[in-house]
Amino acid sequence: MKLARYYDSNSNVVPAIFTDENTLADCSSFGEDWNEQFFGNDGLTRLASFLEASGSDLPSVAAADVKLAPAVARPSKIICIGLNYALHAKESGMEAPTEPVVFFKATSAWNDPNGEVLIPRNSVKTDWEVELAVVIGKKAKYVSEADALDYVAGYGVHNDYSEREWQIEKCGQWVKGKSADTYAPFGPYMATTDEVADPNSLDLWLKLNGEKIQDSNTSDFIFNVQHVVSYLSNFMTLLPGDVISTGTPAGVGFGFDPQKYLKAGDKIELGIEGLGIQNQVAVQEA
Repeated sequence: MKLARYYDSNSNVVPAIFTDENTLADCSSFGEDWNEQFFGNDGLTRLASFLEASGSDLPSVAAADVKLAPAVARPSKIICIGLNYALHAKESGMEAPTEPVVFFKATSAWNDPNGEVLIPRNSVKTDWEVELAVVIGKKAKYVSEADALDYVAGYGVHNDYSEREWQIEKCGQWVKGKSADTYAPFGPYMATTDEVADPNSLDLWLKLNGEKIQDSNTSDFIFNVQHVVSYLSNFMTLLPGDVISTGTPAGVGFGFDPQKYLKAGDKIELGIEGLGIQNQVAVQEA
């Protein structure tokens, strides 16, 4: 299944699934949003049964005719892994980590997959990062690597926007540079695990104004999905619907010489094999 959400004419969020790449089936009659309660109460199994019984009777809309919302509801946590691609660590001038680098992104950054990314006031170094995101399907604590994928509900595209001056040049943790409003677009859908044969072998890419500047594969992970889920579960309880963003490959603006960053009007397109494509335009926040 490919879970999605879109806005109706009154700006209400409608839970849906993609029935093909161009069509959404309205699942509001299922009675639940794709949130912590849904995932934590075996929602995917119940939704599959609902679709088997009612799928052909559900209202449908063309994806091109609606504005997509984030593919799952705002999670309790957005946990990010830094420097998790070998080539990205190299371009950043940093040693490859011996353990996952962990930071948080404020959930208020949660954003639609297509639309505006705001360049915050006083920001001069807003950067892009295409990333594979993992959605947790059930409560996870002290999970082994061997069992880790059993706790995953699905995968999606996440653009981990970053303000590099705030992240690196100001004192404190990275969270300041990661949490501006709109800095976490997610979607266009969350693909359930049966749709993804191997999350550790997926092509991912990003284009800036039509030029492909990130082009890699998750096989360049330093720490794969199983390792990351297991590792995090030793430090915190992962709740259903939580999102883990697994790091970005080489090609970010910070790694260019000279460095390059977003300016108003820039167009960003990004995607991951089997997980769809996002499109954003950079807008200067007033």
